[in-house]
Amino acid sequence: MLIGEVARRSGVSARMLRHYESLGLVRPSGRTGSGYREYSRDDVRRIFHIESLRSLGLSLREIGRALDEPGFAPSALVDDLVRRTRERIAAETELLTRLGRIDAAGPADWEDVLQVVALLQALGSKSPDARQRAALSSVHEAAVPVAALVEAVLSETDPHVAGALRWALARSGDDGTALLAEGLGSPVAAVRRRAAQALAELPGDEAAARLRHALEGPDTVVRGYAALALGARGVAEAVPTLVDMVVEGRNDTDAADALSVLAGDTAAADRIAALLVGRLGDAPPAARGRLTQALAGIPSPGASAALAELAEDTDRAVALTATYLLGLRGDRARPAEKTSTAAPRARKNARP
Repeated sequence: MLIGEVARRSGVSARMLRHYESLGLVRPSGRTGSGYREYSRDDVRRIFHIESLRSLGLSLREIGRALDEPGFAPSALVDDLVRRTRERIAAETELLTRLGRIDAAGPADWEDVLQVVALLQALGSKSPDARQRAALSSVHEAAVPVAALVEAVLSETDPHVAGALRWALARSGDDGTALLAEGLGSPVAAVRRRAAQALAELPGDEAAARLRHALEGPDTVVRGYAALALGARGVAEAVPTLVDMVVEGRNDTDAADALSVLAGDTAAADRIAALLVGRLGDAPPAARGRLTQALAGIPSPGASAALAELAEDTDRAVALTATYLLGLRGDRARPAEKTSTAAPRARKNARP
């Protein structure tokens, strides 16, 4: 079979067949009387073998070894091909992501494209200073796509850079709440917590709704971020989590401040005071001290009565704290005026 016929049947150009011959991959078995290459059936079969191996990503040199070395084991080569293919896919995926983000930025000219590329590269820099500068400049210099900012927020480990990124995200003008909400579902605790912190700094009803949902999650740190943010926004659903934070000593000072903000009317203040008093009875000494301090910020008669009783607590630290806080509040409740049942429960569990 002459070279033209082989090319037609195999789909391999005559020029490539000659190249294969120059490399020693395929050697025509014969020549015609006129000197033309003549391929045998085995030659054609070898050409198809070459093309099959090329389709797997093997180089022509590797193909030659695979076909001609009797002891050549395919397993190592296949493993190497798998690794190289994964690396290539990862690189192409990264490129596709970068192109998508540049497109999302809506550049007007190549100068805009180069500016976005520079910022994206800086956000991925190994230098925290470079990442922080990129975050701060992204608000003023170029429109960095919100997806890039969210990715940076969720992966950033440096607290100063993370704060700058959250600041930039909150001022980006785009809605990153849906992407951050995906971060709340991450199996990695650090990612969930970064997402919650970022959502806490985003304005708007959608961010608040995502934070409300986070209050029901299993991660106590995420619930804490959500409760503090919602408390600052006056959302009453945060109260039980804030009380838990006071008891457990997790950002208890901030939680107590948030509770005092939420106690803006009589009904809310009475409810919060009742929740705090209800936790006194079975709380360990350190937690009782924190609950006592939290009661001081609640403008409720129930809170005043509880503090008056706690001023007589057998735990000296609690009693001194309550006395001091009563003085700050200007309360001088007489025993006959006490209506709270906190002290009997508290004294029952107090240290002798």
